[in-house]
Amino acid sequence: MAKKLFTFSRTFLQGLSFRDKKKRNDETSALLPKAGNPDAQGSPLNSKGEETDCHSKEKGQWCFSQSSHHHLDSLSRCVKYLTLVWNLAFSIVGLVILAIGIWGLSDKESLANEQITHLGSDPMLFFVLAGLAASAMSLLGCTGALIENTCLLKIFSAGIITFVVLEIVGGIILFSLRNQIKASLQNSLMVAVQRYQDDLDLQFIMDEIQTGLQCCGVESYLDWKTNLYFNCSSPGVQACGVPASCCLDPRENGTIPNSQCGFGALALEEFVAQSTIYLGGCVPQLSRWLNNHTGAIASYFVFLILIEVGSLLLATKLLAGIAFATTQDDSRGEGTFWLSSDHRQRGFYY
Repeated sequence: MAKKLFTFSRTFLQGLSFRDKKKRNDETSALLPKAGNPDAQGSPLNSKGEETDCHSKEKGQWCFSQSSHHHLDSLSRCVKYLTLVWNLAFSIVGLVILAIGIWGLSDKESLANEQITHLGSDPMLFFVLAGLAASAMSLLGCTGALIENTCLLKIFSAGIITFVVLEIVGGIILFSLRNQIKASLQNSLMVAVQRYQDDLDLQFIMDEIQTGLQCCGVESYLDWKTNLYFNCSSPGVQACGVPASCCLDPRENGTIPNSQCGFGALALEEFVAQSTIYLGGCVPQLSRWLNNHTGAIASYFVFLILIEVGSLLLATKLLAGIAFATTQDDSRGEGTFWLSSDHRQRGFYY
């Protein structure tokens, strides 16, 4: 009796094992190529020339693509690498500008807790924002071209279009409101003159403007009388003086900086003072400089627009090449295979 029970149990277990093995083979065999049987359930892979049409598949079957690699033509490949190098170069430039801005903020301790409230008026913040925007957009286009990602390239193209529109609109606004901007600039420079010793940022900006434009004050050198320390009624050593950036030669013997070269200039006659300091104000000098360099400024603006439009055209051409390559791959059926309804019922979902 025990022998018969043992024989029956072994036969039963062998039957279960055979059915499980057969079930596993059935579940996986439809995913493998079946040469010579195109009508079998679960058509074979078609990346080797076997004809498979996803648009004419039978009811209850579906197919999908595994391949994300695009077979670009030679022109599209050239555009891809040109886009990559182009954006890589501008991303480096943007990162350099960003580094300069961050260095300027840290050097002046503008990020300290007691100075963080004045961060919005710090001129170095412009370098940080400009460098961040340029590097981010360039790296976006560079990455999109490298991995042939249409989503990143479309975001990059939209960002370039936004920049171009904002620059054109900004240029139109600046030209149409030039008189109001001039008046605002006069007020800002007058504030810088009055708070020259109190704000290091304003002091730096005013010195750079006066040195670069070779001017002194807002409308004339007499504007420095509105400064509390340079006023002739002031008891300090700077009374009746102007900053060293107003001097014709701010160095003694041409080598040593002389911070006191403008002391007492406001007490001199205009004929005598002109041999020591600049008499003309910075606003008239800036107006003359803009009038003399209008062509150069317009050329730089057009050059910037052309660079951005060139980036946009490269991205658009690469997108078109990727779309064409994707269409060609789909027409050849590369990277696709059938999955029958029977396997979907068994849990083969992708």
